[in-house]
Amino acid sequence: LSSMKMEVPVGAPASGRLLELLAQPGSVVELGQPVALLRHAEGAAAAGAEEAVASGGGAGSEVDAGPRPDLARVLERRFWTTDQGRASPGGDPKFAARVAGRAERGQRTARQNIEALVDAGSLFEYGRYAVAAQRGRRKLEELERRTPGDGLVTGVASVNGGAGGFSAALSKAAVVAYDATVLAGTQGYFNHAKLDRMLALAEQQRLPLLLLAEGGGGRPGDVDIDPIYNSQLAVSTFRQMGRLSGRVPLVGVASGFCFAGNAALLGMCDVVIATEGANIGMAGPAMVAGGGLGQVAASAIGPSAEQARNGVVDLLAADDAEATALARRYLGFFQGPLPPPATFADQRLLRAAVPENRKRAFAVRPIIETLVDESSWLELRREFGRGLVSGLARVDGRPIGVIANSSAHLGGAIDSDGALKAARFMELCDAFDVPLLFLCDTPGFMVGPESERGAAVRKMSRLFAVGSSLSVPFFTLVLRRAYGLGAMAMSGGLAVGPNVFHASWPSAEAGPMGLEGAIELGFAKELAAAGSVPLVGEAARRRLHESLLHTGLERAGATSVARTLETDDVIDPADSRAWIVHGLDAAAVPAERGDGGADAAAWRTRRDGQKRRPCVSPW
Repeated sequence: LSSMKMEVPVGAPASGRLLELLAQPGSVVELGQPVALLRHAEGAAAAGAEEAVASGGGAGSEVDAGPRPDLARVLERRFWTTDQGRASPGGDPKFAARVAGRAERGQRTARQNIEALVDAGSLFEYGRYAVAAQRGRRKLEELERRTPGDGLVTGVASVNGGAGGFSAALSKAAVVAYDATVLAGTQGYFNHAKLDRMLALAEQQRLPLLLLAEGGGGRPGDVDIDPIYNSQLAVSTFRQMGRLSGRVPLVGVASGFCFAGNAALLGMCDVVIATEGANIGMAGPAMVAGGGLGQVAASAIGPSAEQARNGVVDLLAADDAEATALARRYLGFFQGPLPPPATFADQRLLRAAVPENRKRAFAVRPIIETLVDESSWLELRREFGRGLVSGLARVDGRPIGVIANSSAHLGGAIDSDGALKAARFMELCDAFDVPLLFLCDTPGFMVGPESERGAAVRKMSRLFAVGSSLSVPFFTLVLRRAYGLGAMAMSGGLAVGPNVFHASWPSAEAGPMGLEGAIELGFAKELAAAGSVPLVGEAARRRLHESLLHTGLERAGATSVARTLETDDVIDPADSRAWIVHGLDAAAVPAERGDGGADAAAWRTRRDGQKRRPCVSPW
């Protein structure tokens, strides 16, 4: 029977012989009207409704009979989108050579990188059958073989999930990989549409976004859109990506050439991971030449080592394998706590970490690595703003951000680059509910004409603007020097008050400015008078300076500062980790999630769905 343009089988109630059709083709049949005359076979039993439907619809076929023709066509089409299909006869004739060249450079295909990035078998791919919008100039079969996915692989997958990892809900992430073996990883019409779909899903479902950004930017050859898009400026991709900043973690990876639009997306990511062979720039060679700036090689534009020194790149990797491993590791800090470790470093090592000589520089990274869970420290932007060390770690299994002064660079003074680095890291941690630990050892902000030429006033003031707006708990440990505005910036803008605790080591000293400078400035007349005495002037001046310094050190010493409640306690350095755990416990907020789970990442399950911050500043 035909009903609502669908064919509906009419099954016989039992097996037998058809004697006559009572309803003729084209006639209208009423409910309950006989349609055929059937003589039952001897001993035939009435068939159930399910059997009748099955015999009429053919759904009872053998499972191993192979796919039906419609499924077979889909599977064949799917095969041509895979690396195996593209490398096989009838696929892309240039694909195998491109893959071999990439392997020699330590690069993998987009699909190989995704396979390494996500948990095995967890990817649900979106938009794989798209092709470049070039049917006006190329045959469809060629586009299917040469431009699978329109040069972009997208989907939703699990990262760091499974046994020993995070729950299914917390490990879920959106994954986007530009395919440089398809039209050089450029951004085409359907390519943008696929990315927009992922960005929308990431916003709706609060999914972290992992972006593999290799590619050359906008693509001029998509002729199919010429009649309907002229300027091509009404592309929502970049605005949608910007909307995600501060809402979900954005992880960017650059390998090979990453130029123009691809680089703009990469630059909006919270973290930029680049391989040693990567080049990152807001324009490739063609656009540089088109702008009248001459002919340049692609390899001369934004090499990753240079971009690491200037702060664009957070993490440098040797190759694609290390880059994807770093991406997984970084994301884990925003997926929630892990079980506390059974062991950690001997905290007594901290007692000798700071030299007794107050002028001797020391390495702060070993202190960080001793304080936090073993092998959990991940430093960001190491080559940029080297007077400040910033990175992520775990303490008692819980994520924490660390900002520390390094006396090995400018004596620990905070310069403009260091201020920008620290302020942005504070924004990142605040956006995603990661508590902050400040390890203070600074003589203050870097001063002088050279510093001011670098816009120090504006850049250094960012530390106060961001610090005063922090909503996450933060803690300060003064390791040695805490002087001036720089020391205040290393505690959210105020030594004691907004932080969960402010503790000092016995080696700590604090004051409005460095002691030596304060003596020279505040006692200039007395020192000049002592120095003017004939014959003994220099010795007299030295003795007066030493006396003033001794008095100043007594006043600036840790216990003196604690006596006036300008630090909460002077502690045994070996107790520092216990203080940090205390701070994390004291500041803990119950997980805001409907199922009451204790392992939630609060940014993902916040009931109001609002951001902590409007965005995480790209700079």
